[in-house]
Amino acid sequence: MASTTLTRARLAETLHSQVGVSKKEASALVEDVLDLLSETLQSGEKVKLSGFGTFEVREKHARPGRNPRTNEQLTISSRRVVSFRPSKVLRDSMRHGNATALLKTEDPQ
Repeated sequence: MASTTLTRARLAETLHSQVGVSKKEASALVEDVLDLLSETLQSGEKVKLSGFGTFEVREKHARPGRNPRTNEQLTISSRRVVSFRPSKVLRDSMRHGNATALLKTEDPQ
C-alpha cells in the first residue's frame, strides 16, 4: 500500500472539487480552519471534533533523562505538547477498516 500524506493543498483541492468553491477560496478556508485550531490550542482550550476526536494541550513537567549515545545524564525541560484522543467512532472505523463510518454520525435533528 502506497503511503500518502494529507496536505493543505490536498484538503483545498478536495474542497474545490467536492464543494465547488474556487481554489483560492478553498485554500483560504483550509488556512482559516487551521489557524482557528492553532489559536484555540495555544489559548489552552480543547478542540473537540464530533465523531473524530479531541485535541488538547498538556503540560509536561521537567524530568531526568540521558543522551542514549553518550549516556550523559541531563534534564529534559518542561514543555507544552498537543495530544490527540480519537473518538469511539474513529477508533471503531479504524478497527474495522470502514472510513465511511465517520460520515454516519448521528444527525442532531
